[in-house]
Amino acid sequence: MTNSAPLTFDSDRWQPDAEGTLLFLRRGGEVLLIHKKRGHGAGKINGPGGKLEATETPAQCVQRETLEEVGLRVPAPRLAARLRFLDDADDDWLGWVYVADAADGDLCETEEAIPYFAARDELPLASMWPDDRVWLPWVLRGYALTGTFWFHRGDLLAHHMTLVGFAGEVALGPVHAEDAWL
Repeated sequence: MTNSAPLTFDSDRWQPDAEGTLLFLRRGGEVLLIHKKRGHGAGKINGPGGKLEATETPAQCVQRETLEEVGLRVPAPRLAARLRFLDDADDDWLGWVYVADAADGDLCETEEAIPYFAARDELPLASMWPDDRVWLPWVLRGYALTGTFWFHRGDLLAHHMTLVGFAGEVALGPVHAEDAWL
């Protein structure tokens, strides 16, 4: 699943400038999205999430960020994707994407986000990051994947994505960069 990738990088030596997380909470035929009010991605639609703190694992980060942004506790997020975002004019990010089917708490608007549920088959892709149209539908259908996305000033130039199985079938266990399937 590649569109011609004019750019390359040394994946063994690559180090991201930042690491972040996203969570997609599924509820029937819907998924929880947020309208991001501030910070990285302000003005865009995405899932709750944010930047890892120094001592956190990606799973801990997605749980903390979801609670801070929308008031929900997610007891069992499942890793669905590891994504590299390379931009020749901006920071490079390593993204950890999680899915969940249950959460506790009261969904609420915060200073960071306006949450809402959207139909999974009617995602507002025009208001999301350009790469989301490539990988998000696969994640919402239950696939586990890895991907690399090349940008120039926020414009998607090329991508490479590999489906590695169904998220429910891949042995995810404790997750961090050294996990074999990633």
